Amino acid sequence: MWDDWEEGPGQLVTPEPTRLAVVPQPAGPPPTWRPRDLEDVLDGTYTPPVPTVGRRQDGIGLFYAGRMHSIVGESEGGKTWFALMAVASELAAGNAVVFIDFEDDAPGVVGRLLAMGADRQHIRDRFAYIRPEDPLTIGFNRQEIAQAMHDLRPTFVPIDGVTEGMAMHGMELKDNTDVAKFGRMLLRPIAELGAAVATLDHVVKDKEGRGRYAIGGVHKLNGINGAMYILENRTPFGVGLTGRSTVRIAKDRPGQLRRHALPHSSGLHWFADFVLKSHDETFAEASLYPPVEDDGPFRPTAVMKKVSDALTNPKEPMTVRAIEARVGGNKGVLAAAIACLVDEGYVEVAPGPNRSKVHTLLKPFEEVPE
Repeated sequence: MWDDWEEGPGQLVTPEPTRLAVVPQPAGPPPTWRPRDLEDVLDGTYTPPVPTVGRRQDGIGLFYAGRMHSIVGESEGGKTWFALMAVASELAAGNAVVFIDFEDDAPGVVGRLLAMGADRQHIRDRFAYIRPEDPLTIGFNRQEIAQAMHDLRPTFVPIDGVTEGMAMHGMELKDNTDVAKFGRMLLRPIAELGAAVATLDHVVKDKEGRGRYAIGGVHKLNGINGAMYILENRTPFGVGLTGRSTVRIAKDRPGQLRRHALPHSSGLHWFADFVLKSHDETFAEASLYPPVEDDGPFRPTAVMKKVSDALTNPKEPMTVRAIEARVGGNKGVLAAAIACLVDEGYVEVAPGPNRSKVHTLLKPFEEVPE
């Protein structure tokens, strides 16, 4: 699966000058130089790709299955938290995830997932953490990752620390040829199995001159056939803090994400506001709010009033599930309403039994008519 193309299927040979003979193809994937079947496009049955992996608060997906993506931003701008929010969403939806990490370690990554409320059994059953210490080309490393992909069939594969990963393989970060080679070696084979691949990368330090590009070769952008997100940090992330980053779209090859975003003076589209409220090392709330025209926070006030009413004199501990049962409606909008009430001091959240989150009303919320 990760073999070089030179070792692939057979090729055309010319035993006589006057005719071509085709060598029988061995078992394996079809040759990519063969003309593609266009019938589904011509007969109208083709459907364009839509983002189905991860989700915004309103239910809009973040990543395209079977395509390569990138999440870039300044150091400590929330890139890993952003990716892990999508990991937690996929695990909760019953899907599997493989996390390839050239930077952190297993306790750091899994600890963040647990802090966001990911189920421990889901992590045991459908999450694989890979921390490479030597190149993919050494020993049985190709077979090891191929086995993990075969066993789990993940929908999402984040790859953290692309700079370190390329250096491990003796590749130059600023060389477009090496960037393309790294993509062919690791990213593309995973995407071809159907997973959404997302690399986590750093932006250049010069804010004025960075444009749409991460550190290194321009091919990092050109080689992406999914989407590239740039995270612009507004308030720092940390234990006991509420960190915020604006999420902008730098590239959207299939073109299905920008219609859910707003244009911005930077030339990039404003897709979301990423907010991570850390209560302590073991409890953090991640939210991805959709953009609004007036640059203000997304405030579904009607739903906020319903949540406030549901939390008034409750007869049982009010977990998210209990609130959903009483309020109903779109779960993404409901989550945004709860987050707004917490951020604005109307509701307090505390750890409950079995890693649940119990909500307590501090003061009633009243919707102000416009």
